[in-house]
Amino acid sequence: MEEDKMRGMFRAVLCCLAVLIVAPAGAAEKLRVTKAVAFAWTFTPLDVGMQMGIFAKHGLEIEASAAAGDAKMQQALTADSTDVGIGSGPGMAFMVKGVPAKGVAAMYGVPKNMAVMVGYNSPARTVDDLKGLKLGVTTVGSLTDWIGKRINNLKGWHGSTGITTVPIGGMPPARAAIKTKQLDGYIGALEAGYALEEQKEWRVITGAAPFVDHFITHVFFVREETIAKRPEVVRAFLRGWMETIAFMKANKDKTVEITSKVVNIPPSVAARAYDEQMSNFSLDGTFDPKALAVLKQSFVDMGLLKEIPENNVMFTTQFVPVK
Repeated sequence: MEEDKMRGMFRAVLCCLAVLIVAPAGAAEKLRVTKAVAFAWTFTPLDVGMQMGIFAKHGLEIEASAAAGDAKMQQALTADSTDVGIGSGPGMAFMVKGVPAKGVAAMYGVPKNMAVMVGYNSPARTVDDLKGLKLGVTTVGSLTDWIGKRINNLKGWHGSTGITTVPIGGMPPARAAIKTKQLDGYIGALEAGYALEEQKEWRVITGAAPFVDHFITHVFFVREETIAKRPEVVRAFLRGWMETIAFMKANKDKTVEITSKVVNIPPSVAARAYDEQMSNFSLDGTFDPKALAVLKQSFVDMGLLKEIPENNVMFTTQFVPVK
């Protein structure tokens, strides 16, 4: 009888242990995250972190998506169809215009990841040859739009005598427009230009970095409601991102393997993007004052805002530095 009781207790303990092993310690927090575009290598840490289980380690279940440019991503934030947006520094002008979100951390410095490209058979060979050309950009007010206008300003080109930027969206419509001669070129992700250069479809004229000394190329945006009600989830996401950056820096081969598939570029191009762009990711998300000054002036230069905005309208510093 005593032996039967012992067996019963033993079975009960085993059942409890099985439940503890199978049941999760706590349900993962779902977080909707939207990239401004699908084809930028700088946005691939999201995919690396998901595939390597880093965000899951921080208690997050990421629901990832991509928009057709910054303006579309800001619309998603406004419509509550995403919680977090990974977009451009110039996108912070949308906060001033009433988008119910805030920048929560800087993600990337000067735009080493951006380039100006033309059709492969274009007579344009140098920056000076871009004068008078029509170049596609993702959306009005985007980083790509600003780069075109920045070159105009530095070159002293005004109106139609300089570069004309044309909102075209992502890569598919841009490629079609250049093939049909509706556009002369495109301002976009450097690695996309390299990949199409290998296919003899486009040529990279210049990277964007020579035209910018200080800048915040990419920023994390979070809906104000999410900031107010789920601040720990925001912190978990930023910690997961920074841990992913550390993983990528220590694991080039695995990073190239994952990212080449995510943005559909040859591993050779992904390796080149890694070498040129990896060092420019922020390690703590802080907003550099010099970069902010250039960024805020860009809002006025592009006609997005009439005057330079206050910092607290655009972003919050409650989540940085990320530790």
